[in-house]
Amino acid sequence: MRILFVSAYPASPATYGGQRRLEGLMSGLARRHEVSAAALANPRFDISVAEREMRRYCDDVILVRSRSEDRGKRMLQLRTLFSRRSFESHFLQVPEFQPALDAALTKKPVDAIIVSAALGMGGYRLKQAPPGKPTPRIVFDDHNIEFDLQRQLSRAGSVMRRLHYTINWRKVRREELEEWRSRDGVTFTSVPDRDRALSRIPSLRAAVVPNAVDVSAFEPREADPPPDGATVMFFGINDYYPNTDGILFLLREIWPRIASSHPRARLKIVGPRPTPEILAHRSDRIEVTGRVDDLRRHIASASVMVVPLRLGGGTRLKVLEAMAMGKPIVSTVIGAEGIAAVHDEHLLLVDQPDQFAAAVGSLLDDPNRGAQLGRRGRALVTERYSWSAAADEMERFLSEIVTNNGQT
Repeated sequence: MRILFVSAYPASPATYGGQRRLEGLMSGLARRHEVSAAALANPRFDISVAEREMRRYCDDVILVRSRSEDRGKRMLQLRTLFSRRSFESHFLQVPEFQPALDAALTKKPVDAIIVSAALGMGGYRLKQAPPGKPTPRIVFDDHNIEFDLQRQLSRAGSVMRRLHYTINWRKVRREELEEWRSRDGVTFTSVPDRDRALSRIPSLRAAVVPNAVDVSAFEPREADPPPDGATVMFFGINDYYPNTDGILFLLREIWPRIASSHPRARLKIVGPRPTPEILAHRSDRIEVTGRVDDLRRHIASASVMVVPLRLGGGTRLKVLEAMAMGKPIVSTVIGAEGIAAVHDEHLLLVDQPDQFAAAVGSLLDDPNRGAQLGRRGRALVTERYSWSAAADEMERFLSEIVTNNGQT
């Protein structure tokens, strides 16, 4: 098949979850199919580097510069409060992108287009083909049910944040449901998300293509630094609000209990763009690294990984990557939602701050128990959550849709 991915950001070099999903699926499908990409790239991305990295597995790469996420975003959010359309549908409409798509789609036929995650990408004309050729089938790859996440965000954070999401999530719901209805198929990262979607649109043509991990890159190695017996670690983009909320929950309600019961314990928060609130907690026992070049080595040297999330949707790649490294994990229930991991077999699942702290402390005290959880977690990931397996699921779904001409 000839497959085009359309996304709101480049897939490579992958530094966060959405990029890792894109890169994993694209490179996996490229083993047997012709894969191309058309993506927006905000000023944070070096377009030349992104294009070079993506050409390792893409036949064609189109990257168009989009607006900055930093400059003017708040003003646009205020203006769109009074619009029928969501903030995302305004933010991701870039005039230069449509002509680039027109040229690509009318030059060479495409069998299937995968629109990755971003709802605002639905405003572009994609049902195009060279004269005499069939138009492509279109699949929407929903990384999480966005309106449900925004509904959660409407109850968290500052007054302005709550106001924005209180108004915006209903617009997003209308647009997301329309996106599901208008595409030839929709993929979800978890069974719970797929079932929620089917409860609203029973006729939806849907499949589960799970998040996954590069099990050969994220694996324990003899050369890795050994666990130090003291470091508790969280990793993820710090200013992504579900992560921000989880980190602050960790710092304010969980870590003080761990620090009191385990005087040698240290906390390490790894990931780009730490917020001022997070940075204010730095101390001799709390390290905030910012972006790191080799995430693997930081994971390897930690004794316990924590995922204290209270908001979210889809599935968290940080859980899968830590499991692939054979690390013991303590997570909230929502933090590990959608992953077939069982409490006290692959990881520990707790929600209350005191229980969370006690679970972390128990793993610091008993490294053997942590190692057992890590081994079973690694086995689960290698069996069910490799990118090759996820790409195979996407391939089956695309083949069915293309072969059946998109008919249910």
